[in-house]
Amino acid sequence: MLKIFLYVVQLIVCLILIGSVLLQPGKSAGLSGSIAGGAEQLFGKKKGKGYEALAAKATTVSAILFMVLSMVLLVLQ
Repeated sequence: MLKIFLYVVQLIVCLILIGSVLLQPGKSAGLSGSIAGGAEQLFGKKKGKGYEALAAKATTVSAILFMVLSMVLLVLQ
């Protein structure tokens, strides 16, 4: 019974993870964005508010939950 509940929770977390990754905007503008934008990503233009921050937090939380649930289900197997 517990394994079934964890599988359902993992499925929900997986769908949230997929949705949050697909809804995130692109981070680079081609080759020039990857060369010139590397320092900007590290030192400047931090987007702490708004839609991008919410999508990034949702991605991080759902990815961690997915990994933890996967490990728990592996141990219970």
